[in-house]
Amino acid sequence: MNPKVMILLGSASDFKIAEKAIDILEQLEIPYDLRVASAHRTHEKVKKIVLESTHRGVEVFIGIAGLAAHLPGMIAANTHRPVVGVPVDVKVGGIDALFASSQMPFPAPVATVGIDRGDNGAILAAQIMGIYDEDIRARVSKLRQGFYHKVKRDETQLLNNLQGNFYTPGELEVDEIPEEGSVSPSSPDSHDPLISVIPGSYSDMKIAKKTTMFLDRMNISYDMNVISPIRYPEKFEEYMARMNDVKLFIAISGLSAHVTGAVVALSDKPVIGVPCPMRLGGMDALLSMVNMPPGVPVGTVGVANGGNGAILAAEMLSIGDKTIEAKLKRLKSKSPELQ
Repeated sequence: MNPKVMILLGSASDFKIAEKAIDILEQLEIPYDLRVASAHRTHEKVKKIVLESTHRGVEVFIGIAGLAAHLPGMIAANTHRPVVGVPVDVKVGGIDALFASSQMPFPAPVATVGIDRGDNGAILAAQIMGIYDEDIRARVSKLRQGFYHKVKRDETQLLNNLQGNFYTPGELEVDEIPEEGSVSPSSPDSHDPLISVIPGSYSDMKIAKKTTMFLDRMNISYDMNVISPIRYPEKFEEYMARMNDVKLFIAISGLSAHVTGAVVALSDKPVIGVPCPMRLGGMDALLSMVNMPPGVPVGTVGVANGGNGAILAAEMLSIGDKTIEAKLKRLKSKSPELQ
């Protein structure tokens, strides 16, 4: 059994974060390997691990590092496979590692998840593999339902202990989630778009056009709809239902970036987030996208980097599509070792 996920740690001290990822991969029955290699202190070791792992069939890399956290970026520089970055809180709350992981230049994206969120890193890796593996996708769906049930149990415990003279619980009918393990099979219709691109507003279209320009260049089909889950919640849910058969989503949004959260709440497919710099240089959107709770990861790229959103999507799709893989390599790679 060959590993499908390679976990690279910048330091052995990052293992406590890696344990969160390992626990998820064990639950999902996904074979993985783990190595410790520093981007700065063992440069050649990192390169060798990444190149050999790519050739041997590793489908997703997870880079876990703190401080300057150049490890995920160095992985991305040496492979055409998707790289998930997990920033670690060593100093300044992990913000240094978050920026180093997410703010990558084109065309070397890192799908960055929240600080210390090794669990979400592994879930995102599994979602990526689930694009073409229905068994993995079913197990991810069941895992996510477990998070739902945990919230329900926590609510019951909290309410049972709640005391107050004016506490007046009402009767609310809340729809239950689908049966565990239920996954809608992908449609065989070749005319269905592979990707749904969702800008939250027309002010995000400049970034969205950067994304679609590169999707067009690689002949990757997509649907694009400008729709806000805040202003038009019912229309948003209707649109998400129509996009049930896409392989993944790219959500593009500024400010508090509710678009990514709304998408990931309604789909178990991978979600790529592209923050837009409407205020505060885009830091509000970046933090809102990346710091998702356990079970609902968003693979976030750099502020305004719509091109990297497209490249990351192509990397995900190329795992099961040799045509996209060939086009991606031509566009991305300058190294003959990756040809």
